[in-house]
Amino acid sequence: MVSSQIKAIVWGIWLLIFPAGLLITYYFFPPQIAGQGINLFAFFILMFFVSVMPMVVNNTPIFLLQWVSMAVFLTFGLLVEMVMVQLAVIILLMKLKLQKHEFFRLPLNSLMFFAVSLASGLAYFAMGGKTGIDVIANPQYFWVAAAYPLIHFTLNQLLLSLIQYTVYGRKSSFFEKDLVWELVTSLITFPIGLVLYILYLEVGLLALLFVGVPFVSLSIILHLYYSSEKINDYLQKAAEIGHQMAERLYVNEVMDLFILKLNEMLPVDNAYILDIVDENALQLIYRVENGQKKELDLKPLKKNEGISGRVWFTRKSALFHSKKEWKSVAKEFLPDGAESIISVPIVRSNEVIGVLLLSSNKKRAYEKSQLMIVDILCSHFAIAIENAKHHEETKAKSERCALTKLYNYRYIENKLSEEFSRMQKGEKDLLSLIILDIDHFKQVNDTYGHQSGNEILCELANRLTNIMGNEGIVARYGGEEFVILLPDANKEAAMKWAELVRQTIANRPFNLRHHMDKSSRSRTVHITASIGVASAPMDADDSLALIRHADRALYIGAKRAGRNRVAEYVK
Repeated sequence: MVSSQIKAIVWGIWLLIFPAGLLITYYFFPPQIAGQGINLFAFFILMFFVSVMPMVVNNTPIFLLQWVSMAVFLTFGLLVEMVMVQLAVIILLMKLKLQKHEFFRLPLNSLMFFAVSLASGLAYFAMGGKTGIDVIANPQYFWVAAAYPLIHFTLNQLLLSLIQYTVYGRKSSFFEKDLVWELVTSLITFPIGLVLYILYLEVGLLALLFVGVPFVSLSIILHLYYSSEKINDYLQKAAEIGHQMAERLYVNEVMDLFILKLNEMLPVDNAYILDIVDENALQLIYRVENGQKKELDLKPLKKNEGISGRVWFTRKSALFHSKKEWKSVAKEFLPDGAESIISVPIVRSNEVIGVLLLSSNKKRAYEKSQLMIVDILCSHFAIAIENAKHHEETKAKSERCALTKLYNYRYIENKLSEEFSRMQKGEKDLLSLIILDIDHFKQVNDTYGHQSGNEILCELANRLTNIMGNEGIVARYGGEEFVILLPDANKEAAMKWAELVRQTIANRPFNLRHHMDKSSRSRTVHITASIGVASAPMDADDSLALIRHADRALYIGAKRAGRNRVAEYVK
């Protein structure tokens, strides 16, 4: 990042040198361009096309202005070449879509090209070179003209290295990969500039057709080829990302991967995923701003409200290049620094199920081709999310008791195995298990009916969940048996929890609304529970032993001792 002080210095140097430099150049090297207006305009048009259509080599855009500027210099002189190059620099930087904090690059590049033009021109004149001379009829000037582009190229690279070090603080080798490509392309194109100059002296503006048009056409073809290659690369990455998302089994994993890959492909500063709730509102379900996950505390959007609501309503993607374009439309949660925006509907089975919104702090950060790629990725995302939801629902059903909605025996046994594995690795030290069994539950079923028995089981499940909160994991182990897993709890703590559970069951009657009595009034029934407690590692070395010993404490220490009591396992 370039400091504000350096930017101010760059602007100051430009104001001191550039205007005065042009005046001095005009004084010592006045242009002889009377009656050349059309010719000057034709050369400028050629330079304009070269500026906006760079040649792409090795995925690096190279703006080859030098061959045109060489023909301009040899034809019209130093001042005209300087002015045209400065105009081309402005066009070039506009093509690069500079942000506000990058505007200092305008005077910086202006000074660099001014210095290169001036130094190269002075060197040319010092070697005896002249402008407007026929180098074929006067071969002694040919080699001077041939030396001009070499001087120009060398000075350009030296100044680039100097700017990299003084302004950006980067130490770079003079002979880098990009330099090699630029050197090769320059060696090819500089002779074209010399040929353009020679032909212009012979046939006039037709030379621009003979030389300029084929070169510009080649640049356009290479530019289009590069664009198609880039799109193909995006499509390949989109397919790979689709496969990766399909492998994720959980919704949060899919969303994390989706946003991560979008960040790798595109300049994304903020990302939002919105879900359609009851066909009435867009609810935020994922929010990342400047690389950090944020709370989902933003109000929902209605259909056709804001950018996302409009995308939902129209089923069409939206692309905005700056805040000015979307400021009057947006009703959402975008940070102050947001500029460029892409918003795409997430469609599954021809139905919009959500909306994706991406924003960048840079203006014109996104292209239409990228909008297409994001649309394709959203299709993959919709499928992956649906599969992940189906997996989570199936997994939840397999791990939950259908009646009480508590975890079942399968889940608790797997969880116990995981906890013992963590103990063996030294990640934790203690683990306790509480098993409770409702006393005389068969009698309750026989007296009030199985539906009343189910009511008691469901109410007991709610009581246990409310008592334990996040302190323990409650599960229905089977029939009228329940277990509570207490990670990081010793036996003393487990006994206290067990006693609290026993009292809560014994001291509060259970309400029965679906009893066998024909009266419509609800009935209350008092029940009790016997409870066994065991802890690891003091009572057991593995998960099965811990369950067995807690169960032994339940039946021997509590049931046989009279029920409605808590017993601990004793070896």
